[in-house]
Amino acid sequence: MTDPVLVVDGGGVSEATRPIVEVAVGILCRAPDQYLLTTRPPGKAYAGYWEFPGGKLEAGESVEAALRRELEEEIGVTIGAAPLWRSSVVDYPHALVRLNFCRVTQWSGEPTMREGQAFAWQSLPVQVTPVLPGTVPVLAWLAEARD
Repeated sequence: MTDPVLVVDGGGVSEATRPIVEVAVGILCRAPDQYLLTTRPPGKAYAGYWEFPGGKLEAGESVEAALRRELEEEIGVTIGAAPLWRSSVVDYPHALVRLNFCRVTQWSGEPTMREGQAFAWQSLPVQVTPVLPGTVPVLAWLAEARD
């Protein structure tokens, strides 16, 4: 594992024996410097926390293909090109996750929350709380990228 690991809420227990769950995450950007954040749906770990939308890769699926599928399923948008921007590993108590972040600047359709989540377009610093721990470093990266 080459990515630094962010340990959250007592994660890190038997890290070597847990498989990494690959997740595609979309950072939908609209001018000027606004980003779409959604809440985690009811019934999922960290329900109600704010994050960038996305989901798990299926077997044999690329990050971009998974992101395209997940954003259509979750928020009803069809994205254009979304190359990998950065990744990080987060060790939550429930899972060891590699978050593969893609910046998305082209999409069609209006975000429609299909899983009972809320959404908000946010500028930095974001005003919504609580923010999912794995999302916090990304907000810092975005702030650095605009400076």
